[in-house]
Amino acid sequence: MATPAAPDGRPVAVVLRPLGLGDLLTGVPAIRAVRAAVPGHRLVLATTTALAPLAGLVDAVDEVLPARELAPLDWDGPPPELAVDLHGKGPASHVVVADLHPARLLTFASPGYPGPTWYADEHEVRRWCRLVSEGLGVAADPDALDLAVPAVSPPVTGAVLVHPGAAFPGRRWPAERFAAVARSLADAGHDVRITGGPAERDLACAVARGAGLGEDAVLAGTTSTLELAATVATARVVVSGDTGVAHLATAYRRPSVVLFGPVSPALWGPPPRPQHLVLWHGDGAGDPWGTELDPALARITVDEVTAALDRLLA
Repeated sequence: MATPAAPDGRPVAVVLRPLGLGDLLTGVPAIRAVRAAVPGHRLVLATTTALAPLAGLVDAVDEVLPARELAPLDWDGPPPELAVDLHGKGPASHVVVADLHPARLLTFASPGYPGPTWYADEHEVRRWCRLVSEGLGVAADPDALDLAVPAVSPPVTGAVLVHPGAAFPGRRWPAERFAAVARSLADAGHDVRITGGPAERDLACAVARGAGLGEDAVLAGTTSTLELAATVATARVVVSGDTGVAHLATAYRRPSVVLFGPVSPALWGPPPRPQHLVLWHGDGAGDPWGTELDPALARITVDEVTAALDRLLA
């Protein structure tokens, strides 16, 4: 079992965030605010094994504890001085940190758990910043989203990255439209690469074929988490749906075009910076876990995306 207690006797703060890539990255400002509130503590971030390499790029984190969503933590140290639930709004996640028997527990208010009020219409970054700010009495900067650049060599630098995948079909713009965008970019002379995870390799290859690109343009399934981050950190521009890679572009302040459908960018969009352009024709009433293409996402045209990219690449 892990031994998360600080060996130097410092008090420990445990922060729970075992979710997806975008969830981790939108939680970074709140994690930094916890560090500011307890600068003398050893800060342990409980997140998924897959995201542990990226969690190590957050300067506020001293140690990463492997965790699974809503599962008890593998913790055999003494009770931490502070535990913070950056996972959810109710007892299902609150109990994960409460079971550590911390001296102080910070959660959103729910039955049996006092704390700040959860607002459903609040941006994800600001929500967690407010939890920490109100709960620990410290300022939290929602723009503190940056990550350190990984100490690995990216497979390519300065490329235009097209990322067609998303966790659910409702947030997945059609492959043939991504292919049309990629073809337009390649015809303009850009080095276009198609990114994605191992499960998205077939999708990425289909986009490459539709764009008239060779298999060497497909990075999906060939990069580690840190290699993907390093590639995004040097990208000329990133175009993607509402998914984790869009948040990587934000973390490295790279130009990006993000396509939103069922979810409003007011809840999950990038910060208001000129290098991040958002396309959206929805009302926020869609299903982010939907099994069919969301109608609002379907309304985004190839011409809209290429025009946004032209603005950023000009």
